[in-house]
Amino acid sequence: MTSDPARPFGRVLTAMVTPLAEDGSIDLAGAQELAAHLVDRQAHDGLVVLGTTGEAPTLSDGEQHAVLEAVLDAVGDRATVVAGVGTNDTAHTIENARRAERLGAHGLLVVTPYYNKPPQAGLLYHFTAVADATDLPVMLYDIPPRSVVPIEVDTLARLAEHPRIVAVKDAKGDLGAVMRTLARTDLAYYSGEDMLNLPLLAVGAVGVVSVVGHLAGPRLAELITAVESGDLVKARAVNESLLPLYTGVFRTQGVILTKAALRELGLPAGPVRPPLVDATPEQVAQLRTDLADGGIHL
Repeated sequence: MTSDPARPFGRVLTAMVTPLAEDGSIDLAGAQELAAHLVDRQAHDGLVVLGTTGEAPTLSDGEQHAVLEAVLDAVGDRATVVAGVGTNDTAHTIENARRAERLGAHGLLVVTPYYNKPPQAGLLYHFTAVADATDLPVMLYDIPPRSVVPIEVDTLARLAEHPRIVAVKDAKGDLGAVMRTLARTDLAYYSGEDMLNLPLLAVGAVGVVSVVGHLAGPRLAELITAVESGDLVKARAVNESLLPLYTGVFRTQGVILTKAALRELGLPAGPVRPPLVDATPEQVAQLRTDLADGGIHL
């Protein structure tokens, strides 16, 4: 677990999938095995569980409770475990946050409310209410492709005044907005879009919340170290080596091909839940090529 206030959740975190059994039920033993693999063999100092890649929208509250508890039991003594608690209902999000705190989570990931398109005043109210509800540090998740509504720079500046809102997982794809926010606040930025890891790190992000981290955690750590040491030639080389993975995992919805990749590697994953559908044989064949091009040989 990190004690660095400039990097409150660590450097390399993965938005972890939720392993399922073949009948679609939660595989808690698999979740513990995968969490331990990521922390002990893939250079992770943190995990985000119950995010979008964790298929949280299709997990019941009870299932989410069980997954978080299992991951905390497996790695909570040696990695920062951040619980995805965000929904598009402020009251439900607060309930999730309080439950995560009771279970021992180290932090909260709170996504912009999706579908109902709140104005900026609504975002300010929502995030503040959730941050007020527990004593845990909060990472905002700014992802307009899913939420439609971006968190504007002025709103981020006001939210940064809250003592427990300390970080942003950025998947907005707007480097100008990131730079303006960094100039105005002390928020710690984490890249939430693998293809933009290098540029976000270059403008001041302190780490990544990655999907490709399931497969290439040590190289992501190497990328961060290269940027922070000023070795941009090495950083570009590491980034180039990762491009086939960035492309390959996101040829369709990221969790679909991440789970397919984990199955290819013999790691816990299982199927996805509807409305997602598992990778086709053709998609798996392409994925094998992408993994090989990215330096992962099955």
